[in-house]
Amino acid sequence: MGDSVGAALHRTGEELEAGLDHIRESPADGGPVRMIVRRPEVDAREVIAEGELDVATGLVGDGWKDRGSTVTPTGGPNIAAQVTIINSRLLNLLAQSEERWPLAGDQLVIDIDMSEENLPPGSQLSIGSAVIEISKEPHTGCAKFAARFGHDALRFISTPLGRQMRMRGINTRVVQSGTVRVGDVATKIGA
Repeated sequence: MGDSVGAALHRTGEELEAGLDHIRESPADGGPVRMIVRRPEVDAREVIAEGELDVATGLVGDGWKDRGSTVTPTGGPNIAAQVTIINSRLLNLLAQSEERWPLAGDQLVIDIDMSEENLPPGSQLSIGSAVIEISKEPHTGCAKFAARFGHDALRFISTPLGRQMRMRGINTRVVQSGTVRVGDVATKIGA
């Protein structure tokens, strides 16, 4: 899948600001998985209805383990960023169509309040038969994100409010292997 899928004009800062209230209405204790996306190689995307989350490999079939990371001492994969999740309301605002959602590069698209207040590091979500844990390492925007969704979008998610709401999404790691499906509710453990 290339970056031009469903090419659309990028939202303006004003249009993004107008969508804030809708994003803030995301459920706090649990919300549905709206999309599962594997990234078998750089810039490739596979939308799947069901996937396996594994404590060793992340989303089975995803290339996370093969990519490595500049933040690990060995350059190996970063376990704190094994699976990334993004808010479906924010992504819909940015992408303007579900067809463009996979461009974000996050494996799970969930309708849930991702703010640090609601999901502090160490919080866990039960999804299907799997459990993921929120990492303290922030998930930030990059040049690819700006190219796909616009510079206003990158500025929007990078503001203090955008960072507090974790609009770019959240890094997680798998703490219990299991099956996840589109439509499963991601539920805060202990909520």
